[in-house]
This record gives sequence, structure tokens and C-alpha cells, in this order.
Amino acid sequence: MTDQLDLDDIPRGGPQGFVKYFKHDLTSGLLVFLLALPLCLGISVMSGYPPIAGIFTAIIGAILTTFISNSELTIKGPAAGLIVIAIGCVEDFGGNGVTGGWVDADMTAYKAALAVGAAAAIIQILFGLFRGGILGEFFPISVVHGMLAAIGFIIIIKQIPVALGVTAVGEPLEMLREIPHYVAEANPAIAAIGIVSILIMFSWPLAGNRVSILKKIPSPMIVLLVTIPMGLGFDLLHPHSYTLQGHEYQLGERFLVKMPDRMFGMFDDITTPDFAVLTQLKAWKWVTMFFIIGSLESLLSAKAIDLLDPWKRKTNMNRDVLAVGVGNLCTSMVGGLPMISEIVRSKANIDNGARTRFADLWHGIFLLACVALIPNILHEIPLAALAGMLVYTGYRLAHPTEFIHAYQIGKEQLAVFVTTLIVVLATDLLIGVAAGIALKIIIHIGNGVPVKSLFKPCIEVQEVDEKTRLILARESIVFCNWISFRNQIEKIGLSQNRNMIIDVSETKFVDHSVMKKLQEMQRDFEQEGLTFEVRGFESLQPLAANAHAAHKRGLAGMRRLTIVADEDLEQWLEEQIVGFGATGFTSLPCRGIGRSELEQGVASTNSKVRIEVVIPQFVCEDVVTFLRTEVLPQHRVTACVESVEVIRRDQFEVLSSEEHS
Repeated sequence: MTDQLDLDDIPRGGPQGFVKYFKHDLTSGLLVFLLALPLCLGISVMSGYPPIAGIFTAIIGAILTTFISNSELTIKGPAAGLIVIAIGCVEDFGGNGVTGGWVDADMTAYKAALAVGAAAAIIQILFGLFRGGILGEFFPISVVHGMLAAIGFIIIIKQIPVALGVTAVGEPLEMLREIPHYVAEANPAIAAIGIVSILIMFSWPLAGNRVSILKKIPSPMIVLLVTIPMGLGFDLLHPHSYTLQGHEYQLGERFLVKMPDRMFGMFDDITTPDFAVLTQLKAWKWVTMFFIIGSLESLLSAKAIDLLDPWKRKTNMNRDVLAVGVGNLCTSMVGGLPMISEIVRSKANIDNGARTRFADLWHGIFLLACVALIPNILHEIPLAALAGMLVYTGYRLAHPTEFIHAYQIGKEQLAVFVTTLIVVLATDLLIGVAAGIALKIIIHIGNGVPVKSLFKPCIEVQEVDEKTRLILARESIVFCNWISFRNQIEKIGLSQNRNMIIDVSETKFVDHSVMKKLQEMQRDFEQEGLTFEVRGFESLQPLAANAHAAHKRGLAGMRRLTIVADEDLEQWLEEQIVGFGATGFTSLPCRGIGRSELEQGVASTNSKVRIEVVIPQFVCEDVVTFLRTEVLPQHRVTACVESVEVIRRDQFEVLSSEEHS
């Protein structure tokens, strides 16, 4: 934060907050507007909607939801995560958006998608009214990340032809195979714009790391500042052809964003839904997908922004779902895309110093003014530039570190992550998510989770003192019974202002999703001035070295290292072993004769020391390397390693400072 602010003076988005934090919120709103404008256009085009639809969504999301949700820092608007559903819905009703030009079939499909969005919005409103915001607590983290990574891959695959100036449709895996063909058929002028856009999007963050002032300038705005002059240089406003190396290529307005041709012309593009399509069964498939995926993404984004909020304000998730639902209903009635609480723009909002929800309001007002007053300038934006931005957005969703992180948490998490990703690519989002959840449940059963405890936790509540309650968990705590478990924690703890102790020592399995959610619950209790303690993990074994890995009852595999050496080496060897990370050792005096002594005919035994230590495998490898390189070349020492199993792994591990925190 650049300005000093008393943390006890928590900013709130009421009338006083509007005046008090006007400067901060207005500045952030302007900067977020610069980021949101090209992204709203790009997401809308990619979704098969007219470009103006994304602007409608952002304006309504900013102006309307500001007064319904209590989320102070989230930005509501169209999101890349819903692109796959939106374009899938449009294509299922016979359209393909701006690909190949806007025709009657595209308009029919667009109106059908608006009806689907309105129906999903009504369900969101009902969920908000009937406290359905807890929906986001059900889905396993690895499934959600796998779904988002798949969406990222689909965005990249679908945008590559647009960035190259090639018309292409088809399923993601089919289009993936055709990428070499798209490259061969690329329109050089359009491809130049697309490639430059991609290079700017990937290189600008690196430049910002070296020159801090550049971080304040959104990379999409730099793309526009570079590519709009490129488009004018190629004269994309007028249809014409050019020849390069014997090939003739066409240029014209179809490679530019379609926008109203006069001031306030945006109101001429208001489009209403065709509710007749809701009589078709396939419409409800898309209603379900819009509702589930849209609500889930919005809830996860709102929770993530709460964690980043400098004042740790907590969003009422039911109220936020209600706000998004009302916003989606309104935007569907005028021709807009579905909206969510969008994570990238919300994070930028925090970084820009926003204080209250009025920053979201200001970003919407700037969008409204821009589109109403200067639509001709927006018309000069090349579609390839928007495609380049979305390629980068897709890359961030499917970043290689997502795979590495899943593997570090556990091989089973990587399996769920990859399964969800592949099935989404091969089928659709709902089937992919269902496949990931099904695999997760199968893995849980394989790890000994009783079927009876999959959806209903087995718990016992005990009174510790007047202010503290203990919940003793048995059987398992996993993603599919977490909602019931959480409700008990909130009912007994937060609702009654009591401290909580969660004892998991009697459980058979605690999964990765629950590990993360228990940490989130701890923060919730701390915000209320209460304590939240989890006990008993020492009796469970982690499935990976990561602090958030799933934990399972059972014996932990360790290594027992036995060293026999001369007595005068005892203290030095013990100090070295402890230095490598051993938590203890056993030393016993002994007598014996080595091979070389037997070969020399020595009959009497010598005084020796026998040192035994139980250590993790990685520590054992370090000690063995030390023995080979530093000890054996100079001393007569024997050593052997055995695999053993221990009841409590924590007794033999030295925790790093990161794990302690």
C-alpha cells in the first residue's frame, strides 16, 4: 500500500466509503478498465457472441452487483473460464460466432445462448436466496485445477487460427492436429499482428520485473497501442488483396472487431433472448453447465480475493452468488455474456490500491463511456490482437507449474488433475468434472475410506471447557463429506463464538482438499478472535512431502542406517548424522573384527561403537553419500541400510521453517 492507513479503519463500500476512498477507487477503476476493455472484447468474440456483448456484461456487472454483493474488491465481468461453455452452446444451436462472418444462424444461436444464460441466472438467484453459496466447497481442488487447465488448452487451440488469420472450426483435439496446416495457410499480415501480440503479452511481465513503473501499465493496453497502428498500416478498414511469394491473401474489416458505427450506437445492439429454445432438452445441458461452472468459478475467485484482501474482509458467498445471478439475468436480457467474479481483474484491482467495491463501479462507468463515445476507435482493434491476449490467458490457466504442483501434492492428485483435463478435452466440461470426481472417489476407497463415510462424516462433539469444543473425527474427512463437516464446525464454533479443536487421530483418511479447507477455516476463526486447532496428524502418514498432501492411517516407510566404527569416531559421526537431519540415534559399545583383520590373522576383538538411526530416505541418501566420500576413504567403517516401517513418521523428521509456518 502506498498510503498509510490505520488497519483498524477497515474500508467499507457505503456512502461514507464512496467519498472517503474516492481517489483510490477511481484510480484503480481506471486502470482496471484499461485491462478489462480488450479482454471483454476478446472473450466475447471467442465465445461466439458479438464483441459488444462482453462490454454489456462488464458494465452491468460493475454497476449493478456493486450494490448487491458485499465483496469489496472483486471485479464482476466476462471470464475466460466460461468461453468453452459459451462457444459450445452457440455451436450446439447452429452458430459459430464471428468466424466466417455474422449470419442469421449466428444470431439465432446467440439468442438461444442468451435464453440459456437467463435460465442459469435464475437458478443462481435461487441458490443465493436459499444459501447455496456453499456449493463451491464440494468440488475437489485437483478437479477444479484440471478443469481450468483444460479450458486453458482449449482457449489456446481455438485462438491460434484467429491469431494467424485462418478460419477454423472443430473439436479441440481435432484442431490441435490441424495446427501445422493453420501455420502453412496463415495470412502473413494478420499473423504478424497475432505474433506481435503474443510476444508482448509474454514479455511485458518480464519487463515489469525490471522496471517497476511498467507494472502499472496493463499488457493488453500495450498490445492495442502497437497493433491498432499495425492494422491501420495494413489498411484493414478497406477490403483488398495482396500477393506475397506467389500467394494472394485477402484483408478487410472481417479481421477487425465489429462495433457500432456511431456514438451511442451500442444501444442499437441490445438483443433479447429466444426463450422458446428452453423447450429443447439440449438447452438444459448448457443451463446446467453455465450454472455449475459459472457459480463455482465465481465462488473460488471471491474466496481467493478474500485471502488477498489487505484488510481480510470476508465475502458473504450466498450474497455474492445472488449478485452474480441478478447480474447474469439482466445481462442476458440485453444481449450480454454470463459474468463471474473474475480473478485476474480482481487481483489487478488490489494491486492498483482499490479500497472498496466502488472501484468495480468506476471501471464499469469508464467502459460505458468508452463504448458509447468512441466506438469507431474500438472498431480498429484487430481480432488477431485479441487472440494473442487470449493465448496468454490460456497459457496462464494451463501453466506447466500446475502439473508440477499437482505432482508435488501427490501422485493421486496428478492422476485426478490429468484425468479431468483429458476428459474435458475429449468430451465436455461436465463429463470431465464428473470423471475427475469419480476417480477421486475410487482413489479414496482404495485408500481405505469406508463407503458409508464418503458423504456423511462420523464425528463426536466433546466439551473441553466453557469456551472450547472438540470435534473428534472418525472414519474419514474427504471432499464429498466436507460440507456436512464444515456446517458442524460453523454451527458449534463460529455461530456460538467458541474456540474449536479438531482431532483427526481416529480417521483413516484426510484428503488434500480438506487439508486446504481446514487451513481456510483457521483463518475464519482468527478473524473472529477465536482459536482453531487441528490435532492428530502425527498418527497419519502423508502421501507426499507437501504440507497439504492427503494423510492416511498406516505405517510410514523409513530407512534404518547402522554404522559400526572405531570408538574414537563416535562423537564426530553422531554430530554429522544429526547435522544431516536425523532427530536422534542410538549408540552401543560393541566388540568385533573386520575382514582385513581376519586376513592378517588377528585373533582378539577390538572395541567398536554401533550407531543406529532411523531417518527418511532423502536424509539417508545424504548420509550414505557422506560416508562414501568423507569417511570410508580414511577410516575402517561398515554401514548397512534397511527399509523399516514406523508408526509415527513425524518423530523422525525435522520440519522446515516453511512447513512449521
